[in-house]
Amino acid sequence: MSTIRIAVDGPSGAGKSTLAREAAAALGFLYVDTGAIYRSIGLYMHENSIDPSDERAVAAVLPALQVELRYDDSGRQRMFLNSRDVSEEIRLPEISRYASSVSALPAVRSYLLEFQRELARKNNVIMDGRDIGTVVLPDAEVKIFLSASAEVRAERRCRELEERGTPQSFQDVLHDIKERDWRDTHRDAAPLRQAEDAMLLDTSALDFQESREALLKIIRERTGL
Repeated sequence: MSTIRIAVDGPSGAGKSTLAREAAAALGFLYVDTGAIYRSIGLYMHENSIDPSDERAVAAVLPALQVELRYDDSGRQRMFLNSRDVSEEIRLPEISRYASSVSALPAVRSYLLEFQRELARKNNVIMDGRDIGTVVLPDAEVKIFLSASAEVRAERRCRELEERGTPQSFQDVLHDIKERDWRDTHRDAAPLRQAEDAMLLDTSALDFQESREALLKIIRERTGL
């Protein structure tokens, strides 16, 4: 029996993870946050003082990494790195920068490609990231490009960081987001772009509930669920 694959792409801070997770729960699908996978690899490089932009050094340690996705009783994805739960650590601002660097390396993206595709072969999935609809699942039944203005994304990120107890100034967060946008759209390996057959969902003027309903509406209309 074939599975249903839903690809959700978009820039940093667009709310992909939260909205995709909510939609997956509503539909009974497996949710896969691919950004968390890259963050886990970035965390390893940070902890082991490996330059995340040195492709040869990063590639050399990839075989020693065991990255696992597990799900708690509420269906929330937890990330394990070499059997250690790193779900909270990977959300720290400095790890975001490491994740951005390692995600630009062809060796890393190639290493994770089959891992991500295997999840989609075995499950009905909503998978979010930067290149899901263009590279990882180019034949996905539904493709959505989720976005919002840089300023709105910075405001949301500031609230998230404050709730985590790691507040940052709005200007610093906005600068990081714009810098991440540039890196993601200009990298050689699988740059961030909207797939030609993806539906654009701009949530700049929508609250969370409105964004959730808009996402579910697109999915249901395109799958008949």
